[in-house]
Amino acid sequence: MRAPTESWLTDMDGVLVREEAALPGATEFLARLVERERRFLVLTNNSIFTPRDLSARLVRSGLHVPESAIWTSALATARFLADQLPHGSAYVIGEAGLTTALHAEGYTLTDRDPDFVVLGETRTYSFEAITRAIRLIDGGARFIATNPDVTGPSVDGPLPATGSVAALITKATGRDPYFVGKPNPMMLRSALNKIEAHSENTVMVGDRMDTDVVAGIEAGLDTILVLSGSTRRADIERFPWRPGRVLESIKDAIELV
Repeated sequence: MRAPTESWLTDMDGVLVREEAALPGATEFLARLVERERRFLVLTNNSIFTPRDLSARLVRSGLHVPESAIWTSALATARFLADQLPHGSAYVIGEAGLTTALHAEGYTLTDRDPDFVVLGETRTYSFEAITRAIRLIDGGARFIATNPDVTGPSVDGPLPATGSVAALITKATGRDPYFVGKPNPMMLRSALNKIEAHSENTVMVGDRMDTDVVAGIEAGLDTILVLSGSTRRADIERFPWRPGRVLESIKDAIELV
C-alpha cells in the first residue's frame, strides 16, 4: 500500500495546456497544490525554452506557475552531465533553454574537442551544425540528447524534433545517444531530488502512456493518465503496463490533492 500523496509531478502539454490554452481544471488544480502546500513540478521534454520563458508562456494561458516549479529536459540533461563530468565541455545544438542550463552547471560550450555533443530542440536545425556534431562524435565526443521525441507541433503541422535528428546522427556515426528526457525515469528522479520528494508518496500525471506513465512507473511513482492529451482510452490496451488511475482530465485530480 502506497503512502499518502505529498508531492506531484505533472506533464505540461496535454495535461495543463493544449496549444497554449489552459485545459479545464488546470487553474484550480494548481491553486489546490499551493493551498495544500504540496511540493510540485511541471515537467516538459521541450528544451527550447528556459523555465522563465515557460512560466511567462503559461501566464499568457492563465496559469501561474513560478519558474522554480518548472523542470525541463534541458535542466535534467545539464544536471546529468554535471554529475557525470563536473565542469566539462559540450558542443550544443539547441536553444537558450539548453545553453542556459549548461552554463548554470558550469559547462563550457565549444566546437573544439568537447567532452560531449549535446543535441536538443531548435526551431532551425542547421546542416552545418549537424555535420560538425557528426565529426566530433567520430572524433570521440560522447553523444547526449535531451529527449527522444521525433516530432514537435506547429501551426502548420508536425516538425522534425530531437529524436529525428538524433537518428540521422546515429546513422552517420553508428553511435546511439543517451536520451535524458522522458521516458527515461532519470528525468523524474532528478525532479524528485530538486523538490526533495520521495517516490513512495509522489504522483506523476501525464497524457502519454509511452513517456509519462512508463517513466513514472520505472521511477517508482504512482501514476495518473489523463485523457485530455494524445492518449485515448482505447490506446491503453496496446501497452503492457497500466497507470495507477485513468482520469478524463486534470479537473478530476483536484479532489485527490
